[in-house]
Amino acid sequence: MAEKKLYEGMFLVDSAKAASDWDGINAAINKILERADAEIVSMRKWDDRRLAYPIRGTSRGTYMLCYFKAEGQKIQGIEKDVQLSENIIRVLILSTDQMTKEDIEKDTPATKVEKEKAISERPQEAEVSEQGDQLEEPAEEQAWIADEANTAEDAGQDEEVEGEEPQDFQPKVSSDD
Repeated sequence: MAEKKLYEGMFLVDSAKAASDWDGINAAINKILERADAEIVSMRKWDDRRLAYPIRGTSRGTYMLCYFKAEGQKIQGIEKDVQLSENIIRVLILSTDQMTKEDIEKDTPATKVEKEKAISERPQEAEVSEQGDQLEEPAEEQAWIADEANTAEDAGQDEEVEGEEPQDFQPKVSSDD
């Protein structure tokens, strides 16, 4: 029996199925991992997002982040079982050699309740504006938003101005006689 290594698995499931049968989705992922004799270290809902393109007729997906220990030969079987599963759309499995328990907990994003609790514990960062009806965002979050905007600009994803049509690319024609 080979040594079990730590793996990180990102499972993509249909958001509609996840919303209606969350326990069934968890059971399907657990069943696939148990079939491969994997030991689940941590499993958590990561996020619900719009997909870049439709996959199997689905435009939204829920991501499940799972850390598990398994033998290297079993990973191909896990991927095959995911392809045969109707509940799971895609999976990405990566080997994570240097992850500690603390790293795993930091890597899994906080739930909405945990985020609200963290915000309520830091009231000095969220100050009431002059109108008294809106809260300003903490400086850390403002920096993150600014960084995201810079990243989008660098990638050429500038927002279009409302009412203006995008200009079509016109190649320069040279006349060599």
